[in-house]
Amino acid sequence: MKIAIHSSGSREFFSEQWIDCCKRKSIPYCVVNCYDSDIIEQLEDCTALMWHFHHLNAKDVKFAKQLLYSLQCAGKKVFPDANSMWHFDDKVGQKYLLESIGAPLVPSYVFYTKKEALKWIERTTFPKVFKLRTGAGGRNVKLIETKKQARKLAHTAFGRGFNRMNPRSDLKERWYKYGKGDTDAVDVVRGLGRFVYPSYYARMMNRERGYIYFQDFLPDLGFDIRAKVLQDRCWAFKRIVRENDFRASGSNQLVFSKDTIPASLIKLSFDLAERLKLQSVAFDFLTDSQGIPSLIELSYGFGYDEEENTGYWDRDLNWHEERFNPFERMVDLVVQDSI
Repeated sequence: MKIAIHSSGSREFFSEQWIDCCKRKSIPYCVVNCYDSDIIEQLEDCTALMWHFHHLNAKDVKFAKQLLYSLQCAGKKVFPDANSMWHFDDKVGQKYLLESIGAPLVPSYVFYTKKEALKWIERTTFPKVFKLRTGAGGRNVKLIETKKQARKLAHTAFGRGFNRMNPRSDLKERWYKYGKGDTDAVDVVRGLGRFVYPSYYARMMNRERGYIYFQDFLPDLGFDIRAKVLQDRCWAFKRIVRENDFRASGSNQLVFSKDTIPASLIKLSFDLAERLKLQSVAFDFLTDSQGIPSLIELSYGFGYDEEENTGYWDRDLNWHEERFNPFERMVDLVVQDSI
């Protein structure tokens, strides 16, 4: 057995943690560059490939899913596998997936013609949450208060379309993080520069057009809950809504207390991960006043902070007050599947 790992060179990605794990446990591995044209040939003597591809890397977006799926079809073990990754950074795809299994998705609506979109806008109620199919951390998400705003979005969606990276929204995000102490002035200045010279991702990716997507708005919640599942372990925390905003994603205001997480949400997370055969997943939930969860979206990849690692629930909903290494669990999963 030999695991190939695409190294991103940054501790922000899973790959460097995987390499550390392989070294520590003496698991045979090699570092590869999935961007190489002969990557299939390079992987000939490898049993598996692990690649933490990123939704904001234009090169990754163009072919990561296709490469991993092709290798899976050839009999190699991959992380993430097809079940875990095909809907990554695709909120429209997730809508169909979750609706098909009867998951408690926040009511969601998608239209592929302007005529149908405008007809729905006239008969529905507002506010609604508008989203592009791509984006994370609260990007490309807006609260639409009126039919007039919605109609304007519909004309844009079926006209010139939307930039995946909006420099104005991006600057506001950087300014928000600067105010919270999560970034520095250089990053804010870099955001100003995006008005003149867009990022490589923005220049390479097509505009989003030809569809429009909304979700119902659930008011006065104050937080959402992110639950992460890896095999037989689940851990979760609250994300507080930003000040004068409705979004919790990207707020970086986290509450790590198991006592604030409904047991029903943990059970649902395990059930969904098992039904969808997901290797790794982060679910984003909203909960009503009775603690009943509604799902917003999901992702195979997620941010990770050591502070969140206080323990985990098992499948029987027992709490284990012990730290664990989620990246090691990912490697163990691939090793077990390769034997």
